[in-house]
Order: sequence, then structure tokens, then C-alpha cells
Amino acid sequence: MTRERVMVVNGARTPFVRARTVFKKIPPSTLGGVALRETIARSHLDPNLVEEIYFGIVSPPADGTNISREALFDSGLPPTIPCTTINRYCASGAEAAAGIAAKIIAGQIDIGIAGGVESISSVRALFSQEATDFFQDMGRAKTPTQKLAHLARFKPRLLTPHAPGIKEPTTGLTMGQSGDLMAREFKISREEQDQFAANSHKKAHEAWERGFYRSHVVPVGTPDGKVIDRDTDIRSDTSAEKLSRLRPVFYPDGTITAGNASPLTDGAAAVLLMSETKMNALQMTPLGVIRGVASAAVNIHQEPLLIGPAFAIPRALKQAGIRWEDLDLIEMHEAFAAQVLSTLQAIESKKWAQEKLGLDHAIGQVDRSKLNVNGGSIPLGHPFGATGARMILQTLHELKARKKKLGLISICAAGGLGLVMIVEAL
Repeated sequence: MTRERVMVVNGARTPFVRARTVFKKIPPSTLGGVALRETIARSHLDPNLVEEIYFGIVSPPADGTNISREALFDSGLPPTIPCTTINRYCASGAEAAAGIAAKIIAGQIDIGIAGGVESISSVRALFSQEATDFFQDMGRAKTPTQKLAHLARFKPRLLTPHAPGIKEPTTGLTMGQSGDLMAREFKISREEQDQFAANSHKKAHEAWERGFYRSHVVPVGTPDGKVIDRDTDIRSDTSAEKLSRLRPVFYPDGTITAGNASPLTDGAAAVLLMSETKMNALQMTPLGVIRGVASAAVNIHQEPLLIGPAFAIPRALKQAGIRWEDLDLIEMHEAFAAQVLSTLQAIESKKWAQEKLGLDHAIGQVDRSKLNVNGGSIPLGHPFGATGARMILQTLHELKARKKKLGLISICAAGGLGLVMIVEAL
């Protein structure tokens, strides 16, 4: 029995914007609803044919935590579509696509939408466990005397919020601290990082100027009457020299700065996935096909936190039945320039492949002219739950524009996770 191929038919994303700016009054459900609604509109598909929605988010709102369902309600699509929310950190959007793809391959559904959203602007302040206990106990006090007695134990520090942070509970380190340590292990210099970041900004700017992103980025209206129609964090005038003036963020002697790291971002993205049989029956034209997906996890006490994709790449290539040399594009999530450059070094190292993968050769040599050709997460931004879907769309649209076939999508994620996807343009 031939396995059903999973087709990427269409998709859309919002502009990605720096958190706490133009989208700060737009909840994640609304951003996600835009991506869902526009994906259906661009596909000219009867929305009643959609059988499942998987959406990723890493920092869900305190109310309506099944953001997939809330985005559906906001989108105006039929409320009878089942919805699931996924959190695989920065790989959530791609994992959502992998989940829908698996259901299609298993024959459970024929049509689904995958994607994700993040609204860092909507993340609420956290309070200590001590503060939580105090106010819960206050609520349980029944008599005025009990309430006054409990109130007498109030301490002003209970009202001090904890700033939301992207910290590993296991190690106590932030993502940035782990990235900085990774740069030291792989001996990635500050100059290399700043040059990589400046190049990524330049490529993203040029892509917008030539109209590439118009193929799948849709305008979003804000509550104050503005229309945001492009990514807001791209700096066309930046340079390695300018970036070199920025101070390290995570360690006084570190190399990661605000300029060579991805910014906190609001945005959403979605892709329409379909079985090949159903797509042909509906006489629709695809962007491409998902050829393979592989995930990896590393022991974060022994390996760099963000090296996971290097472990997953050989498995993804094998699943797709291709070699590294067959790739026409490489799209690598830019959490930090240091993380990308470290991963590239691992990919090209025979010694690393021997010690970590048991191979007798390096994974491959990276043709830099094929890497993140339209810029990556450093200039575009990184709404955690949406980045994976953004990368699927970006890769397939560029492959079609180049009349090329195969692209590799690589995403590192917190917790020592990595996800790699192989897509083919049709």
C-alpha cells in the first residue's frame, strides 16, 4: 500500500512585530484568527471541509489556553472543527504541521490546518507562590475577623511581580545564557555573530523590497486604526560595525547581544495541509509536499541546549530518501547567530559526526548561498509558536520562485529539543 503524500496547499502569516509595539492590544486569538481566515480565503476552500486544526503557542493566555480553539472562534470558520493546541517551544508551529501530517498519513483526516501564534505583549505578570498562597487564603477567610487577621500578615513584597522569563527550570539558565555558552564551546566569535546578523537583516530587507514576502504575508488592522503590512524589526541600515557597539546581554564577557539574537515578537502563521488524493479531487494546486520530519532531544546537562537539530538532520534526510547534497535550500531558525553558526560547525565536522552520531563522515558541507536566503528570525522576529509555519511557507515559496525542489527546515527549541523537516516544491 502506497503511503498518502501530505501536500502543503497554501498558507498565510501576519507581519511579525516587536512585542509591546503595534500589536500590543491584539490578543493571540485575534492574530491566530487572521492567519486561519486568510489561509482559507487564499485557498478558495469551503471551510466546512477542514477536519482538524493544530496550533502552537508557548506562552498561552491565562484565559482560553486552548489557543487553537480561541483562534478558530475569532476566525469565523465553522465552530464544528476540532482544535488542539501544541507546545514544543520554538518548534511548536512545525510540530503542529507534523501532527496534522501524521493524521493525514494515518487516514484519519484528509484536510487540516496547522500553524501557531505568539503574543508576548499579552503575557501577564507572574507573582510568587507566597503571594498566590496569601491571596488564596484570603479568599477562604469567611468572617470579617478572619479576614482582618489574615490581612495583618500582608507584606508589600507580595505585590512585586516576577518578570516573565525564558528560563530552563532544569538548569536555571535562560535561552540566551545557554546560547552564549554554546558560542564558547564552538569558539564562535562576536565578530562572526554580528556579521551573520547584519547579513540576515540585509537579506530580509532585500526580500521585502523585491516583493517576496507579499506572496504570503497579509496586512493586519490594529485597534487604533493602523494597518501593519510588513515585518517591523528589519534594519536595512544595520552593519556588523554598528552591531559591534552593543553590549552583551547575558554575561559581562559574553558575545550575544540584542543585535545578534532574535527579538521577542508577536505574530501568527498557518498552513493548509491536505492528502494528495483529496487535493486532486478538489483540483487544487499545491505549494509542495512534506517529505520527512524528524525530532531529536539531547541531555542538556551534557550537550548544548540548542544543538538538537544537528542530531535530527540525518534521520530527516533518510526518511525523505535524499542526501545532504540534494538540498536546494537550507532554512535554519535563528534564535541566536551563535546557535546557527555552532550548528553549521557541527554539520560540517567529521569529528563531531563520529563522536555524536557514530558516522564516518560529516553530515555535509553547507553552501552559504543556500542558507536563509530571505533572512531569518533575527530580522524577521520569532513569535515562538508561529516560527515553524513561517519557515514552511518561506521555504516553499522560495523554492518555487527559484524553480528548485528540496528544502531543509531546522528548528532548535528549549529543553534540548530539535525538529527538522524536509519539504519539496511542486
